[in-house]
Amino acid sequence: MSSEKRTGPARALRCRECGHEYPIEPIHVCEFCFGPLEVVYDYDWIAARISREKITQRAPSMWRYRELLPIDGEPKVGVQNGFTPLVYAERLAKALGVREVYVKNDAVCHPTLSFKDRVVSVALSKALEFGFDTAACASTGNLAGSVAANAAAAGMDAFVFIPHDLERGKVLGAAIYGAHVVGISGPYDKVNRLCSEIAGRYGWAFVNVNIRPFYAEGSKTLAFEIMEQLGWRAPEHIVVPMASGSLLTKVHKAIREFVKLGLVEDAGTKLYGAQAAGCGPIAEAVQKGREIIRPVAEPKTIAKSLAIGDPADGFYAVRAIRETGGWAEAVSDEEIVEGMRLLAETEGIFTETAGGGTVATAKRLIASGRIPKDASVVLCITGNGLKTLEAVEGTLAAPPVIEPNLKAFDALYETLKARRKAA
Repeated sequence: MSSEKRTGPARALRCRECGHEYPIEPIHVCEFCFGPLEVVYDYDWIAARISREKITQRAPSMWRYRELLPIDGEPKVGVQNGFTPLVYAERLAKALGVREVYVKNDAVCHPTLSFKDRVVSVALSKALEFGFDTAACASTGNLAGSVAANAAAAGMDAFVFIPHDLERGKVLGAAIYGAHVVGISGPYDKVNRLCSEIAGRYGWAFVNVNIRPFYAEGSKTLAFEIMEQLGWRAPEHIVVPMASGSLLTKVHKAIREFVKLGLVEDAGTKLYGAQAAGCGPIAEAVQKGREIIRPVAEPKTIAKSLAIGDPADGFYAVRAIRETGGWAEAVSDEEIVEGMRLLAETEGIFTETAGGGTVATAKRLIASGRIPKDASVVLCITGNGLKTLEAVEGTLAAPPVIEPNLKAFDALYETLKARRKAA
């Protein structure tokens, strides 16, 4: 694709293993070595069109960074998505024992309350440019709802394939938009393998199969926003939940792009990955000093959105963590619930299980000294707790029931005061 014909920043697709380049097409695997393909950009083209001033003059959405996203012209899907709050979390910082914490709160990302709205906006915008009319995905939950919602808004048909035992809220959160929701017996990795076959048979726009190189680029916008919201600074330390590992690798890429374009200075950002103990193949590789990911055949964790036993970007996530001097942890289900409650009780943010894992991982990293107590830390919260209510059911006390009179409340209040004093 020549620069004269190009109307967007993407120059080609390149194999992440052998470096072979391909034109901008709906493909995701190298035909020579079967490595994954990634979008590469013409940064001279981008540098002539982007600046802090231009970005800040645009509407507050993820598309204010459109020169660094692989679409031609204006977005066609999810125009209002993104630009979620970066919360200065003073009370959480005190509880964790660290100087400064910021929470990037994609629990309120438009329209389906997860960061997946970012990647789907880019994927479906590109799918429409390619001429597709049907969107599809393999999903651990959040992606299903996002594909269903954004496809509905774009007038596309949608098929979403999910593990049969997914949280009920996420199943309903996809079905309500009129998508064809299909449950598959077995864990996510079996769902994903089936979807690769379906994509080849039916020729649909599978956002995390044939459209994956473009889809993954949407994750960068989370990091772009963080850097702008920090006052055009790269974070010192950032903790990212890992399922496939793609989000962490794209946070890394986003920081490097902003540094390359002179939008921020290099702060030597360290990347940390958060996984669940019942499905932590990336964290295990980091801790064992290996590059090879050992798949988890049967993930067992309440954090179903992280339950990818054979993570597609695991190798690249390990490499990014090591390059930046970071680390990874795999926390227990009990720690995940504790993290959910801690974030809610200190900052009023109700995260799903993946976010609980992020908070719990940060707690471990600070306690162990891997993140210094005088550091500034950004925690990435990627989904809303209303989607995973099952995780906290049974961990919270049932509300007391009293008679409808003041005497009954006075008695209850005295009891509560006594408990608080004893604690």
